[in-house]
This record gives sequence, structure tokens and C-alpha cells, in this order.
Amino acid sequence: MSLSSACPAFKICGGCKYNDLAYNRQLDEKQKRLEKLLGRFHTVSKIRGMDDPLHYRHKVHQVVTRLADGQTAGGYYAAGSHRVVTVPSCRLDDEDCQAVIRTVCRLAKEFGLPVYDEIRKTGVLRHVMIRRSRANGEMMVILVAASPELHGKTKFVQQLTAAHPKVTSVILNVNDRRTSMVLGAKNITLFGPGYLTDTLCGLSFKLSPASFFQVNPVMTEPLYETAVRFAGLSGKETVIDAYCGTGTIGLIAAGQAGRVIGAELNAAAVRDARENAAANGIRNAKFIKTDAGDFMTALAGRGESADAVFLDPPRSGCSPAFLAACLKLSPSRIVYVSCGPESLARDLAVLTKGGYAVNAIQPFDLFPFTEHSETICALSKLSEAKHHLGVHAERHSGTTQGGLSRD
Repeated sequence: MSLSSACPAFKICGGCKYNDLAYNRQLDEKQKRLEKLLGRFHTVSKIRGMDDPLHYRHKVHQVVTRLADGQTAGGYYAAGSHRVVTVPSCRLDDEDCQAVIRTVCRLAKEFGLPVYDEIRKTGVLRHVMIRRSRANGEMMVILVAASPELHGKTKFVQQLTAAHPKVTSVILNVNDRRTSMVLGAKNITLFGPGYLTDTLCGLSFKLSPASFFQVNPVMTEPLYETAVRFAGLSGKETVIDAYCGTGTIGLIAAGQAGRVIGAELNAAAVRDARENAAANGIRNAKFIKTDAGDFMTALAGRGESADAVFLDPPRSGCSPAFLAACLKLSPSRIVYVSCGPESLARDLAVLTKGGYAVNAIQPFDLFPFTEHSETICALSKLSEAKHHLGVHAERHSGTTQGGLSRD
């Protein structure tokens, strides 16, 4: 079934490369790509798709623009440019979030809030970002403006929250820099607590405006459950959660580990991670504001060790310095969570050359209608890998349980 007619901006905004493919075809295309990039390291398991791939994004960001008729609207940048394309309804984005953005744009016009002009560097309102909790449906609205002065902000917030009672926080984010970065460093809470709470794998997580949290909550739970299972924890291990963000993977793993240490450079994310640990009564996890590679190098330099390391880097993957630090620390097991298959293939080449074997590769479709996917790789030191392969063979003969699954 062709789906290209479902969005008038298809092939213009650049968000949905696979919008004209039936969903099973999308999964086939992603599987082939991953096998081509990663198949030399290990058999790539069948990608796990969604039962309902529509409106899965619970974090929605749109650029605010002024239309030719004078109206204010939200939109997306056209592929390879900063030309804004308006989309009446996006099949990726949560529908409630889209409705809130439409109200924000309507109110911006009514209150006379000038739209920011990237060329002239004039105006105020630049972007709108909405985050929605899957647990309770509550939403956090982030208004990105070039100035901390927002005309009529009290009445603006009153009308916005009256129209959308599920909006529980409204934050004014000040970005007065000439930059392509969306968020600035300063947040001013206009309404509510200034953060959102969501649940994942039975734990509660506080999300600040700039905190990283996977945009597809439906698929994030099986993704992280698989990552923890791949680590093969017994309850005694020292675990490092590198690029830990708000502590999601590390805190989910904490119940099966001896202790967890999270390393993250983003100060706001580290604060959230510490509060998340306390809120969930987790006492065997600590989070440090530091560069993960520097932290691991220092650990190895002091002769300390880690049994398992979780890696969840940005799409660009790990830096050479980080990979060198990881090899120096020499954990028994590495679980690599990646949203960039090209950078993953590059990093796996370094890790396997450095004495590790890939035991499992499991992709997940966290981003339907796009070419992107999320992939988990389980690695172990070569001496450990032989053991895991033996356990795997025995398990299929029915003589034992445990070890890393290749399924």
C-alpha cells in the first residue's frame, strides 16, 4: 500500500524518507542496510517493529514561522536547508503535541509575538517543543525565544493551559545566540514545576527541558530491557553507564548489579539522574558530571575495573579517545546501544580489533517512516566470548540456562 499521499510535505521536509513504503517494506529495507553494515561482525537478528507505527514521537519540535498571509505556524526545515515547511498533520508526531503547537501559534499571533527572523536576526519566538508523558499524558511546553521578555506571558499561559489542561509545565527557554542550536542555556519556568515525569520499565524518571529521553516510549522499554539482558548481570557487578543522560539504562540495570556509575557531561541531565535514583529508592547508583572517556581512563589508571559498560552515544558514535579508554579499562562485557549504524560499524571494528567479540546484534524500529533505527550489540572479551558461545550451544541442547542469547 502506498502511503505517499498521506502527507503533502513528503520529499520536501525530509523527515520521512520511507513515507511511501508499506511498513513491512520499511522494516525490510532497514534490515538489509543493517546486515550490509554489521553482518561481518555477527548475524543481525530480525528487527523488532511496532504494532502501530503512527504518531509515536512523544517529543515534538517545530520551528515557528510567519506565513505569507500573516498567520503564525509551526513547521520543519526542508531537507538540507533552513527553509520552513508547514505540515498540517505529521504521522510521526503525537497528535496531542501537534494540537498544542497549533494553539501556541494561534496565541502568538493573537498576542502579537513577533516571529524570529534568522536572516535579519529580529523577532522573538523561535521554536516550540512539546514533551508528553506516556504514563499520564501530561505535557511540558518549551517556548524558545530570543529574549527573556515575552509580551503578555501570564495571559498567554492562562489561555494555553485552559485550552489544554494536560499541559502541566510551561518553560521559556532563552536562546539569544546566532546559532542553529534549538535550546539556549537559560530556562524560566512560567507555569508548573518546570519538568515532566514519565515511567519506564517500572521506574519513574524526571525530565528537564534539555534532558535526553528516547522519543518513542513504546519501543524504549523492550530496547532497554534487551540491553540489560545482554549485559548478563548476576547482582554483583560494577557497571558503568557511559553517556548516561538522565540515568535510564543504569537505573534499570541497578536492580541486577552490585553498583552502577553513570558518567555524563550535561549538568542538568546529571541532576535529573541523581533525583531519579533517589525517587526510585535506588542506592547503589551514582552519577558523575564528567567526560565518559576521561572518567574511564582515570579508572583504568588507578587500576580499577568494571565488569560491564553500557554505551549509548549520540549518532556520531564514540570518539577515538573514548574507545581507547574503554579498551584500557577492559570490562568483561560491553553493551552498545546505537542510533547510527555507520558509526556503530566503525566503532565495532575498533572494539573487535582490541580484543572483543560481538555475541548478538538486535535492531529495534524506534523511528518508523524514517531510515533510522536503534541497534543493540552485546560484546565480550575474547576469553569470555568462548564461554558465552559454549553456554549458548548448551542452552539450545537443553542442558543449561543463562549466558547471552543470539536470538
